[in-house]
Amino acid sequence: MATVNLNPNGCPLGGTNVVGSSTSIHSIQGKDQWVKLNVGGTCFLTTKTTLSRDPNSFLSRLIQEDSDLISDRDETGAYLIDRDPRYFAPVLNYLRHGKLVLDDGLSEEGVLEEAEFYNVTHLIGLLKDNIARREQRPAADKKRVYRVLQCQENELTQMVSTMSDGWRFEQLINIGTQYNYGTEENAEFLCVVSKECANTLIGREVESNDRAKVLQQKGSRM
Repeated sequence: MATVNLNPNGCPLGGTNVVGSSTSIHSIQGKDQWVKLNVGGTCFLTTKTTLSRDPNSFLSRLIQEDSDLISDRDETGAYLIDRDPRYFAPVLNYLRHGKLVLDDGLSEEGVLEEAEFYNVTHLIGLLKDNIARREQRPAADKKRVYRVLQCQENELTQMVSTMSDGWRFEQLINIGTQYNYGTEENAEFLCVVSKECANTLIGREVESNDRAKVLQQKGSRM
């Protein structure tokens, strides 16, 4: 029969941990709780508890031992998911604390696309309600912002065709200045463009808006 030498505290000499001890069990369970996700090249570290908040979601199904989803893993063992990491972050944070928080530059529509992909049901409903309320906002809460861009005649087509982010062409005003550039004679124009924004403009933007309206009115009489 083998003999095990014990120290005065009743533990094996040499400090060897016994697998059956409560400390080792808790360590193993804690390690198994953590999950790595590689989303579009960005790694996220979270827990199985967080990912299981919505049991019918893609993320909850992905981490199940008998998962019906097939996902490759990178060299660190992280699940590989080919999605935009910027829009994944709000989805993960919602699963963590139940609140929707958007960083600057992120749209609710973009997060909705990700929420639908991951099938996070409550977040989908929240985003759809937010978008519907925003679209039904009274006109008094919105303001049309005007800007004036100065350009040369040969730049007009490119400038108008590349307008984006909600800006639209309003009016073209010939300011009557002509000059020679090489062998060609060019005229300069003021191009008035506008965009509908939330009614939170102050200071210089309001002044710019008023100045653009004046120029637009003068142009209509030319």
